[in-house]
Order: sequence, then C-alpha cells, then structure tokens
Amino acid sequence: MIIRIVCATKSSEEAFFSDTALGRSLRRFTAYKDQFELRVFANNSLGLPEVYNQAIAETVNVPRILVFMHDDIHLCDLFWPQRLAEGLAAFDIVGVVGNTRRLPRQPSWALVFQGDAIVWDERRHFSGSVAYGKGIPAEQIDVFGPSGQEVKLLDGLFLAASSETLHRSALRFDQQFKFHFYDLDFCRQAENLGLRMGTWPISLVHESSGSFSPAWLTELTTYQNKWPE
Repeated sequence: MIIRIVCATKSSEEAFFSDTALGRSLRRFTAYKDQFELRVFANNSLGLPEVYNQAIAETVNVPRILVFMHDDIHLCDLFWPQRLAEGLAAFDIVGVVGNTRRLPRQPSWALVFQGDAIVWDERRHFSGSVAYGKGIPAEQIDVFGPSGQEVKLLDGLFLAASSETLHRSALRFDQQFKFHFYDLDFCRQAENLGLRMGTWPISLVHESSGSFSPAWLTELTTYQNKWPE
C-alpha cells in the first residue's frame, strides 16, 4: 500500500520544500518516489483535526497508509518506509514516542499531575526515541525507553495508520481541538475502539520541544472536560 504523508503548514506549497524541515527532508527521498506521496495543506489556518479528517475522507476509495506529521520534522531514517510497514504489521497505530500507561487527568503522553503541579511521569513507563534541533546532526537525542512497545498514549508529531483501519473503526480526530490534545484524544478514542497502539524506531529530528502556551492551557480544559477520568 502506498504511503501518503499528510502535513499542514503555514507555508505556501512552493515554499514548503525550501522553508520547512519536512519539505527539505522529503526532497532527499526521490529514490522512494514510487512508495510515498504527499498531501500538503498549504497556507493552512485550520485546526489539525479538520485537515487530518479531510485527508482520511480522501482515502475512502483509495487505500493508503496515512502518516500525519508536523512540518518542523526532519525525517532522517533511510529505511523509514520499511520500518513503517514493520510497525503497522505489529500495531494498528504507530508513533515514535509514547507512554505505556495512562493516568487520570494526564495532560501529555509524558507529563502527569502531582497535586496541581505538572511533572514528568516516571521514565520507566516511556517508550521510543526522538531527537531535537534545527537540523542534522541533532542537538539532543532523547531515548525515553525501548521502542516496539504497546502504549496507551502517543505524541502527535508522528502518527501513522492504515486508512482501512481508520474507516473500518470510524476513528477520526475530534475537531473541537485545534493544535493541542488532538493526539491524546485520538489515542483515547483508539483505546476505546480496541485498537493497538505502539512505538516504532523511526529516526526523526523535531525542531520544537513544545511549550505551555495560553492556547495549550485552554485546550487542556477542553480535553479534561471530555475525559475527566
């Protein structure tokens, strides 16, 4: 099955390949041009769930492996199509980092509440690896835990699933979220549907490590209202 990479970007379609980490990365993979295609939502101002759901709808009669990626990711793995196929043979949904457990009110795959404070969860529950920086080589590599483990939560920087799995289960992204918590919500829905999620070793460099912005705090309230337990 052909891989379709789905990405929303504020850049124009032309500038995507020169101005974004993902665009520049994909230019290097011309040897795999028969194995993957790209669906870019250029000049985007919509929430990620809205454009991701549109990308899913476009595969009703055209089965694809869908990979939802941020535009600030350097895709480094020379063998990523093979690794992705291996991951999806083991799990219904694949990511690169996640948590093997889920706690009530958990605000991130990696963070938990301790009283009213947000703190890192115990690393023994983490799975997967990701690098951070503005290019290759990366400035920092975080090995959170062994990859290839079944998890309860995945980071939304990279999410992959067969379109057939998504259509069969009717799993979609919740459009009340915009740019935060859509990934945790997606995982909560997947868990309720009985889908297996796991991490897989795919080499990425992410330009952003995240932040607690006002928008993040607003969507945290939305998320916890939907999933209070």
